[in-house]
Parts: sequence; C-alpha cells; structure tokens
Amino acid sequence: MEHNKIILVTIISFMFLFQNIQGWGTDGHAITCKIAQSRLSDTAAAAVKKLLPDYAQNDLSSVCSWADRVKFYLKWSSALHFADTPPKLCTFQYDRDCKDLNGVKDRCVVGAINNYTTQLLDYGKDTKYNLTQALLFLSHFMGDVHQPLHTGFTTDKGGNLIDVHWFTRKQNLHHVWDANIIETAEERFYDTNIDKYISAIQENITKTWSDEVAGWEACSSNKTTCPDIYASEGIKAACQWAYKDAPEDSVLEDDYFLSRLPIVSLRLAEGGVRLAATLNRIFQ
Repeated sequence: MEHNKIILVTIISFMFLFQNIQGWGTDGHAITCKIAQSRLSDTAAAAVKKLLPDYAQNDLSSVCSWADRVKFYLKWSSALHFADTPPKLCTFQYDRDCKDLNGVKDRCVVGAINNYTTQLLDYGKDTKYNLTQALLFLSHFMGDVHQPLHTGFTTDKGGNLIDVHWFTRKQNLHHVWDANIIETAEERFYDTNIDKYISAIQENITKTWSDEVAGWEACSSNKTTCPDIYASEGIKAACQWAYKDAPEDSVLEDDYFLSRLPIVSLRLAEGGVRLAATLNRIFQ
C-alpha cells in the first residue's frame, strides 16, 4: 500500500505539468470536492486525510482533477470518464450504455463509481487495492457523472463534435459545459474568485435547496452510492438544457448562459453533496 502511494504521488507530481487537460473543468471539479469535504463526518474526514497525498495538505479539491491529468499515462482510464447514450432517447440504461468502445461492459463512469466505491470499502483491511488512487478516481468521477454532457450522445461524443461559438470564441459544446459557463460566471458575478462561487452554491444548499438535499443524499436499497440515478438525471439535463438551442455553428450568448448557469450550479451542488454522502457511508 505504501509503495503504491509513493508511485501515485510521483505520477501526480509529474502530471501537474500538463494544465490543459480538463474534465468538468478544473474549477468544476474543485468546486465539487470543496463542497464534499466540507460535509464529511469526522470519521470520513479522518480517512480522507489519511489517504490524501501529503502534498495535498488535506485539500481534496487540489487533486480532484488528477484523473484527467493521468489519462495520458493510465490510458485504460479514459473510457471511465463518461457514459454516452444513444441519440435522442434521453435515457440511461446501465446494461445498454455502460461499456467502452470495444464493447467491454462496466467500463463507463457509472461502473467506475461503483468499482472505486467497492475498493474504498476495504479501508482499514489488508487490501490489494491502492486506496489513495481509488479516492481520487471516485472524487473525480462523481463530478463527471454530474456534468450533463458526460452522459451525452454517442453520435457527437457528448457534444465534443458540435462546434459552437461561446460569445466570440470558437468552442465545442462539451467544453462550454465543462468550463466556459463556470468561468464566465466567476468572471461576471464572483470577481474571478472560485471561493465566492463556492460560497454562493453552499448558501443555496443550506437555503434554496435545503428541502431537496436529503433526497440527493439518499440511495435506494441501502446502496453505498447510486450513480445510475446520477447518470439518468444527467442525460435528461443534457437533452433539456445542453443540446437545446445549441446546434452546430450556433452562437451561444447571454440567453443561453443565464438560463443554463442555474443548471450547472445545481449539478455542482448535487455532485458535492453526493460525494460527501458516499464517503460518509464508506467510512462510517
């Protein structure tokens, strides 16, 4: 375990050289993990602190984009960041959709969340798993499954093949949802300060969405985590909000930005709350 942790820290340190690889977007993943860490039980907080690399200084958000950076090195992990679905159906079905491009089952973001949750349940036991790596993967993938276009259509690779303009900048639709909406919100409303945006989301969690939080946290059949539900919500949001009014070569400006920002903020909140709830159940 200790040997694996040293190797992992080396990989992480090396991959921080590559800053242009993004998932939700670096800020999106950081927001998810900041919210989650603030909601951990004492037992879960102690376990997370023990598993985090020392250089992270007990800040889960600082390594929440690690899984994106190591896709070059751990190429097998690339398929685990998304669960694309057939076009226009706007539903997620695990048996149909959770497979990689070679048809290997369970290789999607939903299967990955289940897998790394199961690995972390070995915490405190003599285990074959690298639990530091499992924590970093789970934390990242919980963010990914809440980004609607990580469950987008197979035909356009979750919006990656749809070229649009974000105001005056040429972009693809997937990147708009990964990063542009968040970055534009931070610039326009929060003085380019991620902490102010996090505070606004946390205030909504405790006030505006307070009646919904228990439902976000809950899992059916006493499961530790419920990524099928999160993916099903994601593709519905993709159809209702991400793809709508955003065809190829469209120009996305204030109408799109201001109507989609509440959806992005909600999904970031749900991801953070659910990551905390999952870790709290794992490390109870």
